[in-house]
Amino acid sequence: MKDAMKTIEAILLIGPTSAGKTPLGDHMQQRGVFGRRCHHFDFGRELRSISSAQGPSPEFGPEEHAFIRDVLDKGQLLENEHFPLAEKIFRKFLSERGWQEPDLIILNGLPRHEGQARDMERLVTITHLLALDCCAEDICARIEENTGGDRAFRTDDSEKMVREKLALYSKRTAPLMEHYSAKGCHLTTVCVGATSSAESLYAQLLQLLSPEGGAGSA
Repeated sequence: MKDAMKTIEAILLIGPTSAGKTPLGDHMQQRGVFGRRCHHFDFGRELRSISSAQGPSPEFGPEEHAFIRDVLDKGQLLENEHFPLAEKIFRKFLSERGWQEPDLIILNGLPRHEGQARDMERLVTITHLLALDCCAEDICARIEENTGGDRAFRTDDSEKMVREKLALYSKRTAPLMEHYSAKGCHLTTVCVGATSSAESLYAQLLQLLSPEGGAGSA
């Protein structure tokens, strides 16, 4: 399985909280990219699903279950020493989704810092990085209006946690653009406004990835 995983091609979505990564990733999964079937791996959603379970599952023991809940409550990132848990969640996702070549994986929430990026290199080949660019004012508006339709029942959208997550994104995740550009990865910036829908972001993405847009074809 490990050797086979080296052939997995992935697109990485990054962007500040509530910029629309989850709705866009879901839309890419529904519509496909480059004429290929896509599987949207939303790491945050996977963590919330595990955390919301009534108790430990056969796949995740009591310590892992408690750790995931603590990470979500504090809005933290998984550090390098926790990558085995992230890998376990990713492998479970692949097994459940039935990934097969030439399917694409849309990565959302993993990797989120350079340590994770290095660990992910043995699992997937990231060929494209899509950076969603959204200012703080528009992010607050998107959260208030739930523009992407993905903020219901979220417990991590308080003003304090949003400020902390924006600072964490700037410090730890945004540098991935330079990291992957240095590796020859295609970098595409998608502009997000307060009212941008998944459909409009997907249309913008297709235009940017078209031959005329300079980054390939979708």
